Order: sequence, then C-alpha cells, then structure tokens
Amino acid sequence: MANDKKMVEAITSMDVDFAQWYTDVVKKAELCDYASVKGCMVIKPAGYAIWENIQNELDRRFKATGVQNVYMPLFIPESLLEKEKDHVEGFAPEVAWVTHGGLEPLQERMCVRPTSETLFCDFYAKDIHSYRDLPRVYNQWCSVVRWEKTTRPFLRSREFLWQEGHTAHATAEEAEERTIQMLNLYADFCEEVLAIPVVRGQKTDKEKFAGAEATYTIESLMHDGKALQSGTSHNFGDGFAKAFEIQFTDKDNTLKYVHQTSWGMTTRMIGAIIMVHGDDNGLVLPPRIAPIQIMVVPVQQQKPGVLDKAFELKERLTKAGFSVKVDDSEKSPGWKFADCEMRGIPLRVEIGPKDMEKNQAVLVRRDNHEKTFISLDELESRAGEMLDTIQNAMYEKAKAHRDAHTYEATQWDEFVDTINNKPGFVKAMWCGCQECEDKIKEATAATSRCMPFEQESLSDHCVCCGKPAKKMVYWGRAY
Repeated sequence: MANDKKMVEAITSMDVDFAQWYTDVVKKAELCDYASVKGCMVIKPAGYAIWENIQNELDRRFKATGVQNVYMPLFIPESLLEKEKDHVEGFAPEVAWVTHGGLEPLQERMCVRPTSETLFCDFYAKDIHSYRDLPRVYNQWCSVVRWEKTTRPFLRSREFLWQEGHTAHATAEEAEERTIQMLNLYADFCEEVLAIPVVRGQKTDKEKFAGAEATYTIESLMHDGKALQSGTSHNFGDGFAKAFEIQFTDKDNTLKYVHQTSWGMTTRMIGAIIMVHGDDNGLVLPPRIAPIQIMVVPVQQQKPGVLDKAFELKERLTKAGFSVKVDDSEKSPGWKFADCEMRGIPLRVEIGPKDMEKNQAVLVRRDNHEKTFISLDELESRAGEMLDTIQNAMYEKAKAHRDAHTYEATQWDEFVDTINNKPGFVKAMWCGCQECEDKIKEATAATSRCMPFEQESLSDHCVCCGKPAKKMVYWGRAY
C-alpha cells in the first residue's frame, strides 16, 4: 500500500507550504502545465473540462436573463483605446502591443485586448439609434491578454479565458439593475455550483474598474486566509457613451446617451475551487462542477464477472444522469483509490467478488473519506443522495472556515495585529478617504476587498485615522 501512496506523498502539505501545495495539486491532478510562452499556461483536458462546466452553467444562467452571445475582434487600434482616458491609464501597464503585420510596421499599433469595452462601445455607436434598439445585453466568451509580471497557474497568467458581458440601456436605473442582477447571478453560481461562499459588496473608488462609476464584487476566502476577487460587475453610467458618442433617439424624440454595464468571470475560479476545497490528498471537486462525478473501481477485476459488473454499474449510473467513468487500468486498487482522490472525483463506487455475492457496493465520499455499503438495488438513488450531501457539506465546510477566519477590529493596533497574525477577512470601519486605504496597504499589505451590502456598525470611527466612519469594509491580503 505504501507504493500506492507515492503519488500522494509527492504533494507538499498545505500547512508546510501552501503555494507549493497549490502548484503540486495543479500538476499532479493534470489540470494545466507550464508553456514555452512565458507567463502562459497549457490547460489540459482535466482542467479544461472544469472550465467547460463553468462555461455551460454560467451561459445557461446568462441566457435565462436575456443575454445573447457575440464575438469581438482580438485587436484594438490605439486610437480607439485612447478615446476613454481613465480606462487607458488603468490598463496601460498591462497592455501587449502589436507593432508589425508580417514584415511591415503598422501605421497604427494595436493592442491585444486586455478587455473589450472600447470595441463594444465602437460597435454600439454604430448599432444603436433608437430606444427600440435597447437594451443591448451581449456577452462574449474569449481570451484576453494582460502582461502580468508575476504569474501563477489559473490565478494570474498573461493570457486567460473569461466571459465579458457588455450591456447598453436607456436609463441609469436599468443599468444599475442589470449590474446588481449579474453580480447576484455570479454569487448564486459560486455558492450553489462551486460550493464557495462569497461576500457581496461594492469596491472603493481606489479599487473600482478604470472608467466605471461603480464596481460591485464577490469576494471569497481561500484556505490560507487570502481573499480572491471572484467576479465583478461594473456600472459605467454614461461615461463611455459620451466618449464614444453612443446616442439614441428616445420616446420624446430627443437624443440621449446610453447607460452601460460590464461584468466578467474567469478561469481563476478553477484556482478558487482548488484553494477553497483541496486537501493534502489533492483536488476536491464539488459534484455540480466535477467533469467526472463518480468513478467505478473494480476490485480484483481479474476475477470472472467483476469488470463486466463495473461497466454495468457505469451504464446504470450514466442513464440516471450522472457523469461516470470506470477505472479498468491494470493498476492496483490502492493506486486507483489514491489516483481518484488526487483528481478530486466526488464519489467512488467499489465493486468486487464479495460485493457481487452480497448484491452490494461500497460508496466512498471524496470530501470526508466516509464509506457506506449500499444495496445495488438502490445504487442510483443512494448515489444521487450522496452527491447532494457532498455538495452541501462542502459549502457548509467552506462557509464555516470563512466565518471562523473573519475578524473584527476597531482600533489601529488591533487591526494591524489581526492582519499580521490571523490570516482572513478583517471587518473594520472606514472614513472613506483614500489616504487611509493607502496607509493600510503600506502598513499591512492588505487592501479593501469590498464594502458589503450588509453593513454593520462596529464603531463610530475609522480604524485608521479615528475620524467619523462612513462604511464598514472587509479588508484582507489577496491573490
């Protein structure tokens, strides 16, 4: 059995070196690999299958709210990008530029899209004429490029996959409603599908998206106590519309500017799944996002009828609507169990000669390793019940971890001590001044994660300067 565990022993314990543990899991579970292109990654089948499930579920939810998919060009001319000054300044350090077409220098350099606001605005200026053309509720699935200095698989790479929604509305009220609607859609998706609890709130002006009037965010907490921005939704007001002359004739026959929104979620959510749910045995996938929900492992498969029985169970479970695979490799059962755990498959079904004699199988949960003997007559119903139980238990465990690592501070020394010695979220009051945000970041390396929608009054003064407080803020160190 010791040999069977070798692959697991190759994982660094998360308590010893969390960053190395993360890298080990990503590589051992074969989610992605490093590319010859510096700062970029090769997403392998196991990782891409998770992204496909994320994409399919989000896309279904988007379309239920009236979203339509489109596709915009990869390149943005410099003159188009510069039409929105704040937006350009926000992305300037991360932009990758194309200067040649073949062997010839370009008359105007083009950037590889870091995001597509300007392209959508240019399109909307030509496409929208009347109030009858509104709202425009578009989304695109694509890759974007941001020239990051420090990269880490899924969490931060120079090219990554995402979706970006871009909408145009007749009124400010409609735009705000859509902005909040999409944020809540992201939050529900994270909690219901990824089993990741989130804090919903608004970014401070310092942290909001370049060019936006308001940025809303969902923030999640990783196992190591660092925060991860997990989805954002931006209200642009009519700022982009004025820069790009996106006007429409309203019902009263007057020209008005549209009000816009933008919202996105990326492949970094695969990193979030790893860091919220993983353990020292490897990946732990929530059943609702797992590409393979059930692995059937034949024990003593060389014995007559065992392998046939395993495939019979697979067929039954597949017909019941589950995603199932049989491990019929020639490896030992112990190796197969360890491999199944490494890859995070939520439920394992073990079947051997003795089980067949008793008309039973063994169900083993990935999240807590609990074993249950069940009658084969109840296979489909018990497997479904157990997957639901696993999904709910994973969410509750993650929520308990987040709540246990969410602290309050009302005084500066208490705040600094908590940030430095208790990894997690710290709730503290803030006066609304950027000077205090800057001081907090300089002193602790923590940033404002969000001003939660559910406000609390922890004290009447700012934790940093002592002046009257305006908002309660979640602070933390982040990826």
